[in-house]
Parts: sequence; C-alpha cells; structure tokens
Amino acid sequence: MTNLSQLGPPITGKLHSEEVEHESDHFYLCPTGDQVVDARDLRRVIWHDQPGHEPLEFDS
Repeated sequence: MTNLSQLGPPITGKLHSEEVEHESDHFYLCPTGDQVVDARDLRRVIWHDQPGHEPLEFDS
C-alpha cells in the first residue's frame, strides 16, 4: 500500500475559475477505489487517475 507521504510534498495547482461556493466542491469520489480525493492536491488527482490503482493510505 502506498502512503501519501511517499508521493512527495503537496503539488498545488493554480485556480483557473472563480472560488468555489462550498469547501466540499474541492473533493470528488474516486470511481475506482471509492476514496474521497482533494482536487487541490495534484499528487492525489494523478494517483487516482491511474487505471487499477491501489488505495492511497494517509499518514497519521
């Protein structure tokens, strides 16, 4: 299992549209692993974009 910290430091993207109305609008559900993905961190987006990826573990 891969830990989030193994992917390196957060990679933040630039905002290309207006601010979201709700904080929850930054998140989506990964259809492969049923994990919630924070779209503001490109490491997570890229990880969950891989076909057949394993679940991503979060460091405590």
